[in-house]
Amino acid sequence: MKHIAIVTVLVALLTIVTNYFLLSVGLLPVEASTQATIIDKLFNTHFFIISFLFSLISVFMIYSLIVFRNKKGQDEDGKFVTGSTKLEILWTIIPLATVISFSYLGAKSLAETRIINPQAMTINVTASQWAWSFEYPDFEITSNTLYLPVDNQVNLQMTSLDVIHSFWVPEFRVKQDVLPGENLVKELRFTPSIIGDYTLMCAELCGGAHAYMNSPVKVVSEADFQSWVDLESKADDLNPVQKGEKLVKNNGCIGCHTLDGSASVGPTWLGLSGSEKSLMDGEKIIVDDKYLMSSILNPNQDIVQNFSPNIMPSIYADLFSKEELEDIIAFINSLH
Repeated sequence: MKHIAIVTVLVALLTIVTNYFLLSVGLLPVEASTQATIIDKLFNTHFFIISFLFSLISVFMIYSLIVFRNKKGQDEDGKFVTGSTKLEILWTIIPLATVISFSYLGAKSLAETRIINPQAMTINVTASQWAWSFEYPDFEITSNTLYLPVDNQVNLQMTSLDVIHSFWVPEFRVKQDVLPGENLVKELRFTPSIIGDYTLMCAELCGGAHAYMNSPVKVVSEADFQSWVDLESKADDLNPVQKGEKLVKNNGCIGCHTLDGSASVGPTWLGLSGSEKSLMDGEKIIVDDKYLMSSILNPNQDIVQNFSPNIMPSIYADLFSKEELEDIIAFINSLH
């Protein structure tokens, strides 16, 4: 009994120290949503169980090596133990009870994170290779930055234009795959709780530029959110070049086409209009409005040399109206 008492005390002490270490080293980012608080309680329970199991194994192993090692002059064999029915029953029941307990806690946490607020603001999220777009139907606004009013639940209605993507802001904890298809709209609800700047990442490998499929997320006060809405609502007063600039920024175009002449996945737009380019088949062309329109609608038809085909998705004929396409070309033409 003496050894059992000592080991019990050592396991308890090491569990406390290990759990304190895991909770203090910052394994998880800040809790920036009410759902994050719920989910982190489950994470912390996992950390405690991990600490306990680590301590249980380590203490028993190290204690046995030190206390029950062969002393000098001891040559006899150790006691031979064939098994213990009670022990086998115990280490079957305890893990089973632990798994069932975590199943209950997980289901309870999931139910709490999915509580519906009927007053939640709806935002339509569109994912495509390799950009995010956010439409606010209540305000007739589209943006490439996700603006959220603090302490207000949002209801994201998400769809993909091409392949499977996944919406993930680490500080919010919740994550949801986004699937292609008109009838495959996925819903995600959360309530941001801390004002600040965050980053939306795609958590599903979706192609060559997957690592760069990030969008800024800004959680602001209700007053600042209303100011942003008022500012964005003045978009109708913009000229075609300004409208085109807004469209390309909101739809991820500058993720592949730079505006300053630097190299990227696609040709830079700086000085592109009116320039002479060589196509992959050797033909030389002058980049005019007709070629730009064709390249947007049929991006794999006339590929410029030194650039790879099948990179730019063929989705823009359905995504943009004729007027919007003309605005985009007006913006490209303005870059000299």
